[in-house]
Amino acid sequence: MKRIAVLTSGGDAPGMNAAIRAVTRCGLDQGWEVYGISHGFAGLIRGSFVPLDARAVGGIIQLGGTMLGSARCPEFHQPTTHREALRQLRQKDVDALVVIGGNGSQCGAQELASLGFPVVGVASTIDNDLAGTDITIGVDTALNIALEAIDRLKVTASSHQRAFLVEVMGRHCGYLALMAGIAGGAELVILPEIEIGTEEIERELCAAYERGKRHALAVVAEGARNNAAALMAHFEKARERIGFDLRTTTLGHVQRGGAPTAYDRLLATRLGAGAVTALAAGETGVLVGTLGSRITRTPYAQVIGVQKPLDLELLAMARVLER
Repeated sequence: MKRIAVLTSGGDAPGMNAAIRAVTRCGLDQGWEVYGISHGFAGLIRGSFVPLDARAVGGIIQLGGTMLGSARCPEFHQPTTHREALRQLRQKDVDALVVIGGNGSQCGAQELASLGFPVVGVASTIDNDLAGTDITIGVDTALNIALEAIDRLKVTASSHQRAFLVEVMGRHCGYLALMAGIAGGAELVILPEIEIGTEEIERELCAAYERGKRHALAVVAEGARNNAAALMAHFEKARERIGFDLRTTTLGHVQRGGAPTAYDRLLATRLGAGAVTALAAGETGVLVGTLGSRITRTPYAQVIGVQKPLDLELLAMARVLER
């Protein structure tokens, strides 16, 4: 192997830059040339390759986002784009590709791997919904950003004895909402995985006041059926009956924009280095993640199309702690 390339794809996650840095410098240490691909699979199709050396990735470990840029590329699921991607890689004499990203990105990586091109994935998404790894790059930072917002809102909620609803990211996975709710001491957590009706949500928030609490705070994942918009519509109609206002804060992309925490910098560095180790060992078509304290390589066949389940024991614990 003489030359590798690295790209970041899908939603950006704090720590991606640390992973790029690790892939680059560890690849150079192997004696390989390293190229970055701008703007994910869309850039790969266009042939947007840039050479990376040790200095090109200097001073980026503490930065959020991705120096290579990212983009969603729905058309990459078409066979014609796969052939164009392979043509670009072969034209640049690239021997292997490292893909840093979440579910959609790893699906694209698997498409190339299935055509015989050496690919290694690095688990990176704030949703933490990738199978084959306990945690993904960006989760810790996103969780801490959500937690800081919750802590601040609880102060003003107590001052005014109000109910607050905090919507966090998570279209299909409620991991962030669940963990932020537990760590933030929320009275209620609402997830896409477990449906809860508006009447039950109303009862839970009212019960918090009845127990003598000075506020009621719920954390909801954006992908829940009763998300922030649905609940605001319900509570506006129920205001006179229940006797209190519900205020909403939607964190949205704020969660993805922070400087990576120490944990995410270390995790990204280890996973990026692990991707290079896998390539050097000739092991491709795998996702590099972490199980326990170990860096692991899970075949794409065990990752793609698999929804990592939420730990329902944690949900049960959260409901006990809400009291």
